[in-house]
Amino acid sequence: MYLKPILLIVINLALVGVFVVLLRKPGRLSYYQNGRWWLTWLSVAVITLMDELTSVFYAPAEAYRFIGLSAIVFIAFTAVFVHYMTTRLVEIAEILEHHNLIGGGVYSFSYLVLGPLVSFVAVASIMVDYILTACISAVSAVLNATSFFHLPHHVIITLVLITIWAIAGLNILGIKENARVTFTIFIAAALIFATLIISGILALDSFSIGRLKEAASKTASDLHPGSFFETYHIFIAHIAFCILAYSGVESVLQTAGLVRSWKEIKKAYIFLACTVGLVTPLIAALALSANIDFHLHEGDLITHYATILNGLPFGVMVAILASFTLIMAVNTAFVASSELIERVAHRYGFHWIIVTNRRQSLYRIHLANAAFFSIIIVITSGRQETLADMYALGLLASFCINMGALIIYRYYMGTKELIHFHTSRLVTLIMWIIFVSCFIFLAIMKPHGTLLWGVVTGLVLVAGFLVAQKRAPEIKEIGKGDNEMELILYLAESSAPDIHLVFKRSQETGEEPPEDNVAYITFYSPRAGIPTKLAPNHFRLPLLQLSLYHRLVALLRVVEYEFGDRQVNVHLGWPLSSWLDRLSIGVMIFNMMRLPRLFPHFRFIMSYTEPTGAATRVQAAAVK
Repeated sequence: MYLKPILLIVINLALVGVFVVLLRKPGRLSYYQNGRWWLTWLSVAVITLMDELTSVFYAPAEAYRFIGLSAIVFIAFTAVFVHYMTTRLVEIAEILEHHNLIGGGVYSFSYLVLGPLVSFVAVASIMVDYILTACISAVSAVLNATSFFHLPHHVIITLVLITIWAIAGLNILGIKENARVTFTIFIAAALIFATLIISGILALDSFSIGRLKEAASKTASDLHPGSFFETYHIFIAHIAFCILAYSGVESVLQTAGLVRSWKEIKKAYIFLACTVGLVTPLIAALALSANIDFHLHEGDLITHYATILNGLPFGVMVAILASFTLIMAVNTAFVASSELIERVAHRYGFHWIIVTNRRQSLYRIHLANAAFFSIIIVITSGRQETLADMYALGLLASFCINMGALIIYRYYMGTKELIHFHTSRLVTLIMWIIFVSCFIFLAIMKPHGTLLWGVVTGLVLVAGFLVAQKRAPEIKEIGKGDNEMELILYLAESSAPDIHLVFKRSQETGEEPPEDNVAYITFYSPRAGIPTKLAPNHFRLPLLQLSLYHRLVALLRVVEYEFGDRQVNVHLGWPLSSWLDRLSIGVMIFNMMRLPRLFPHFRFIMSYTEPTGAATRVQAAAVK
């Protein structure tokens, strides 16, 4: 009889003790270094956690409405799948840090790998998510807080606008104060959720256990309808209906500019996997297995379940918590969207919008966001059912772009560039296929949301294309490079009967002897920046519209025309990574095999070991 209150008291006191220990140490949430305030992994994790926790209050009922009791199993499976996927986001964070691209998340990574146009698709998708997160969460927070009162619609809209501008004010105060407020609400959320989970476990009876067994049986029968394609279709549909339970998980990567290292991002994602990754499926399983009329409580399932467990006062506490977590989801939208806009504005030279106040807050972006969110609220009168269909599409689009860009990056670069953290490319490919399948499924199921997402993405693409043509940073990087005529003029000054063209990858380094008949050539991507000039005879040529092979052929045609009376030696370094680590080597070598036929008078040398002797010095330099 007294077991439940004693257990609840012990658990809550233990949690309070943990929080006291955490907060007693200075710099646990933020610290000042190198002239600015930095957040710790705990702060960025909690900011995202408060966004993810909002899904606890609506995702179980929504998933149950579409797939029934199978939601119990698939919410748990999706938790494992999504949080395992975050290991790829950690890998992306390290890659971005390696290229000195701090912050920006999916935008920065897609820009690095796929170019400006695809990066603007990422910007459109993720901004749609942040807009909808802010607007829908603000409305839901007010509706939850006023569920015990009957207020006129205009009063509710006024309270929603006040909520948005209050969160804008919190962000203008600075990220340090933001982290403190968010962590305070997180403490209250942890105590209430711990009470809810313990109470739910103690309340399990034969009916609930029977429902859990029925959920397992229904899931097994759902996944064995007949052919493989039917099974895969049902599998994808079930994941698509559950994936919004973990929306917001990409925000940690998006806010990487607020921490000092990608290792902080790794710790934050581990924390989220151990908290939200367990809490959401556990609460969903307890609530959906309870003896509740779900048709009457789709909108307040968790609040009603809490009332059944511990009475009306606890139900009111859960309703208040729902409001605060939804408000913190609005906060996450402000923080992450400001980081995204800051990256875009910095890259394209719109420095006026990224001016900070004395608290290092991007106050102009926060004010613009608040104004834009308010306009959306007024236009839609707080009813955003159609726009909500865009939310999952934008989320899945960002996942697809991230996973696809990571596959392409590893295809060309291998894992030798980054030795600290890398993941299985085969598993990444499987994840990408699943995300693309979910996107296609929802695009077909929700045509209105697909149309709106397509329109928004198209508008951002057009605007981005116009901006990129005039203000793209690649223009400066291209201007820093060398050109073919500079290379030709350098070699023309040599009186030697032969010339040597030594092709190097941009990440290769070394000291080259400045011989007048030897030219070292590096093709580089303007998006990654121009590599350092290693010697006077080192020429850096930008890769523009043509592929590497066609750019190489074009250069050799010019050399053939200008030096037809000399022996031309072309040195190609063999990549030293394995064929599995560098899948593109097969395509590269296949193309290289065509060069001797195109240039029969040239001498081609491909090496993978360092030769010995003075006569092979140039050849050795090609593979260093």
